[in-house]
Amino acid sequence: MPARARALIKPPPREPNPVARSSAERSLRLLTLLAEEGRPQSLAELSTRLGLAKATTHRLCTHLLASGFLARDIDERSFGVGPALRRLALDALNHGSARALRHAVLADLVEKVGETCNFTTLDGASVLYLDRVEAPWPWRLTMDVGVHVPLHCTASGKLFLAHMAPAERDAVLKHAPLTRMTVNTLTRARDLRAECETIEREGHALDREEFIAGLVAIAVPVRDVQARVRAAIAVHAPAVRLSVENAMARLPALNEAARRMGRLL
Repeated sequence: MPARARALIKPPPREPNPVARSSAERSLRLLTLLAEEGRPQSLAELSTRLGLAKATTHRLCTHLLASGFLARDIDERSFGVGPALRRLALDALNHGSARALRHAVLADLVEKVGETCNFTTLDGASVLYLDRVEAPWPWRLTMDVGVHVPLHCTASGKLFLAHMAPAERDAVLKHAPLTRMTVNTLTRARDLRAECETIEREGHALDREEFIAGLVAIAVPVRDVQARVRAAIAVHAPAVRLSVENAMARLPALNEAARRMGRLL
C-alpha cells in the first residue's frame, strides 16, 4: 500500500484504560454516596457501602481530597463533600432553565408576602445563599448570592441543624463556634438542641433577632422527591415591619413555595 494511502487511514480509537475507567467510576460512586447521604462518613463506612477494600477506598479518598472534591470532617476521621464538589453542584444548580424557574418561585413569593425571600442550602457548617429576590423597600438587609452565614443564629441555619442526623448535629455543636451575634443569640448547645426539637415538631424555624438586632426571619424546608431536606426558603425583614406573629402568618405561602421549589430540584 502506498505511503500516502497508509497516512490517510486513521487508526481505530483507543479504548479507555480499564484501570483509569474503574478508578473514575469508583470515585463517582463514592461522591454520589456522600451527596445522597447528606452526612460525612468514615473510611470504614465508605468501604462497606461501596463494597471496596479499605486500601482501595483510602486511595480514592486521598486523590479526591487532593483535588478538593472531598474534605475532612470536623472530627478528622470522616469525609464529607469538598469545596470543588460544592462549586460544581452550585454551578450546575445556577445554570439553565431550572434556575430561572426557581427564581420565578421566589419572585412570586415576594409578591405574596411583601418581603425579601431567600433560597439557601447547607454548605459544610454554614448556610449558603443560592438565590434571593429583594422586596422594594428602602430599608432592607442585602445578602449577596454566594454569601455564607452561621447555622446557630439564622432561621435557615437552625432549620438545617434540626434536620441533621443527631451525631452530625452533636459534632457541629461541639466544634463550630457558637458566636454571640446579639443579646438573643443561642450560644449553648443544650439550648440549640431544644430549639431543634421544636423546629422538627413545628416544621419551621425562626430567627428572633438572633443574627442581627432588629431583624426577624422565618424558614421552611425544601424537600426533594425522596422527602429529604435539600434547601430552605426564608423570608426576613426588620422587626418593625415583620413581627414573629406576622412571620408566622406567612407560613402557608412559604410552604407552598417550598413545595413548588422541591419539584425543581
